[in-house]
Amino acid sequence: MNSRHELIERARCGDRDAFTVLAAAAIDRLYSIARLILRDADRAEDAVQETLVRCWRDLPTLRDPARFDGWLHRLLIHAVNDEFRSQRRHSAKVRVLHVEPAQADASGAIALREELQRAFERLTVEHRSVLVLRLYLGLSIEETAAAIGIPAGTAKSRLYYATEAMRLALEANARPAVGEVSA
Repeated sequence: MNSRHELIERARCGDRDAFTVLAAAAIDRLYSIARLILRDADRAEDAVQETLVRCWRDLPTLRDPARFDGWLHRLLIHAVNDEFRSQRRHSAKVRVLHVEPAQADASGAIALREELQRAFERLTVEHRSVLVLRLYLGLSIEETAAAIGIPAGTAKSRLYYATEAMRLALEANARPAVGEVSA
């Protein structure tokens, strides 16, 4: 059985089968990260596909195979950022109105998840990225910084501001709309 390091080396030399094995091992994780950040299945698939294309194209330039995972995360974050920018240029500015049911839902967990999702969608892609990498994947500040391609101090700062932005978004979602009367 080939070790992962050997697979990376073979893929660097143009072995498509080795690359296929590496891609298959990483694709679900890459999709999960992209989906969490972009909040759109189709755009997440596009970002992962672009990541894998860039990975195949640029793999010969990877100097240290031990850094493959961090390098792959960095490629994904770049693809997610590109996809996010493309989405902003081409998406309509139409919001679907959410009609509350007449009877309150008994499940507080569903309401909390929806509230968190609405707040998360208000964040910039930079803030989403750092939160997903640090809190969802559990990467260290240094690993998060390497995946995004920024200094560790910047990653720490971005995490602080992302957390603060999430708190403010949650507070904004909790406030009644202008003209809305509290019961």
